[in-house]
Amino acid sequence: MRSHRRETYKPGATIGDWRPEDEGFWQSTGRTVAQRNLWVSIPALMLGFVVWQVWSVTVVKLNDVGFGFSKSQLFWLTAIPGITGGTFRILYTFIGPIFGERKFTAFSTIILVGPMLWLGFALQDTGTPYWELALIAAVCGIGGANFASSMANIGFFFPKREKGSANGLNGGLGNLGVSVVQLVAPLVVTAAVLGAPAGGPQHDARKNTDIWLQNGAFLWVPLLVIMALLAWFLMNDLRVAAAPFSQQKIIFKRKHNWLMTWLYVGTFGSFIGFAAGLPLLIKNNFEAQGYQATTYAWIGPFIGALMRWAGGWLSDKMGGARVTMLSFVGMAAALVVVIFALPSGGDQGSFWAFFIGFLAAFAFSGLGNGSTFRQIPVIFRDQHMRQAEGGGPEAQAAALKQSEMEAGAVTGFSSAIAAYGFFFIPAMFAAMTVTSALWLFIGFYATCLAVCWWFYARPGAEAPS
Repeated sequence: MRSHRRETYKPGATIGDWRPEDEGFWQSTGRTVAQRNLWVSIPALMLGFVVWQVWSVTVVKLNDVGFGFSKSQLFWLTAIPGITGGTFRILYTFIGPIFGERKFTAFSTIILVGPMLWLGFALQDTGTPYWELALIAAVCGIGGANFASSMANIGFFFPKREKGSANGLNGGLGNLGVSVVQLVAPLVVTAAVLGAPAGGPQHDARKNTDIWLQNGAFLWVPLLVIMALLAWFLMNDLRVAAAPFSQQKIIFKRKHNWLMTWLYVGTFGSFIGFAAGLPLLIKNNFEAQGYQATTYAWIGPFIGALMRWAGGWLSDKMGGARVTMLSFVGMAAALVVVIFALPSGGDQGSFWAFFIGFLAAFAFSGLGNGSTFRQIPVIFRDQHMRQAEGGGPEAQAAALKQSEMEAGAVTGFSSAIAAYGFFFIPAMFAAMTVTSALWLFIGFYATCLAVCWWFYARPGAEAPS
């Protein structure tokens, strides 16, 4: 066994020798280093989701404090971060391995201070034009891009048998940023908890009380600074994960890149799109009956985030493809419940059936988020290792390294495309009836189910995973 010195793996170091599949190395050194990087990555990623989703709770209060926007305009403010989040995820997928994930995690976290400060100041003036708020929403979307680089990075640290759980923890607890902002922001805006430096209150005309809407943005600024510093000083760069774009672009020729992206659009695209759209759906359809979006909207993303870890863990036990299929069946059934619970004509609908249906949709989407990200490294590892059979230790090592690089790039790219669900789902709710949009989603899930079964789950499938 090759020797390795402890100082090589200390916080902040660049690691050249990384062998998680070597049991001796993993038990003596690898596990500790991997866990440290994971537990710094998780809160940094969580804050990225907070910044990305802050508009989903901000729009609910805009008109109450004096902004005069239409329902369609509010849905668009919710949707816009999805465009920049998805687009920048594509860039972040390939930039992280070029510069080193430790450095890039610190950088991508600290730059989010800018949009939070801008948003906090803009919310204090009800004369802020719509175009400026739309631009702020677009800049906030960059927070969602952190997921692509973070997930691609963490996969390199863990052995095959633990990738599902590790990616599930990183993605699932990172996804908690959605529910954290939807739970915490409505609480901190009700009082001057940040003191005079955060500015004065606005008047909530609907409740006839003062609120500090800017607190929902300013609160996260010191936390972003702290996490950027922790990432810089405690994480590691892996040389094995370093790859120029010229090497990473091979994934665009891989069929399973596109197939797994299709499936992840169905799971994560649903999760993030529903999280963005649900607060306004509750407000528009059930607020008149006394149900407040800020009371209920955070619960679904919370369940979905936790189920992501469960999906990764369960996939390690029974196979990712089976769990992914279960997630699509569950989401489709849940949305049928939501459709029939919505107000229609003179019928006021059933809030609790609507809400429970959405909770189930979030749960199954989270399950699929974990299982798809377990499938990706397994698919690419198995295919490359089969091609290297009989080639000797060097060929096997090269195949393993290539599979890790491609799996990381596919993980990031698929997450980038799926992030557009943040845009398209609220946009579809704004452009057509909610019922029509939900039936379209169910039809899409049917195509995902067919793809997953044919390529990954059926007996004799091309790439069982």
